[in-house]
Amino acid sequence: MKLYAAPASPFVRKVRVVIAETGLTGIEEIGASGHPVEPGSLPVDHNPLGKIPALIPDDGLPLYDSRVICRYLNDLAGGTLYPPAPRLWQTLTLEATGDGMMEAAVLMIYETRIRPEDIRFVPWVEAQWAKIARAMDALETRWMDHLYGPLDMGQIAVGCALGYLDFRHSGRAWRAAHPDLAAWEAEFSARPAMAATVPQA
Repeated sequence: MKLYAAPASPFVRKVRVVIAETGLTGIEEIGASGHPVEPGSLPVDHNPLGKIPALIPDDGLPLYDSRVICRYLNDLAGGTLYPPAPRLWQTLTLEATGDGMMEAAVLMIYETRIRPEDIRFVPWVEAQWAKIARAMDALETRWMDHLYGPLDMGQIAVGCALGYLDFRHSGRAWRAAHPDLAAWEAEFSARPAMAATVPQA
């Protein structure tokens, strides 16, 4: 199998964590870089959306979107990251929450790094951060029991999202307003699979 990846992507990190947690081997990483305006070496031939991660299984049929890839790899390994219903629906919702946080955080970076300075729209950037802040409020008030439960894909997605905030948006100091979530993240980020996949510039 081949995985198109970049070391800074939080969505790629999700996949790497799943690979580590499930013990899968034999997956070749292929470096990919670019952005919506300049696709660069992004795998547009395998994913028409031009996004990473993209996985090419041994049968050659490309899979893309980190949620699809993570579900595929978990099933391939016979993993337990997607538990049976009814907990499954909570896990999927939590994964969607983490993914939404990552998407908003990436869009903030695009606005400051790709859009020319004279047409940047600060209220739009702050609206993205507001999504993230609301998600963290919800995590802290409604999801802490689940976060401290058996390992699942929702926890991995949230852990990767919070790690990306530290990586790209450290000035936002999210921990100050979310001490319970910060305590959970400190414990979760010490897992070997998380420590081995810290994003790199």
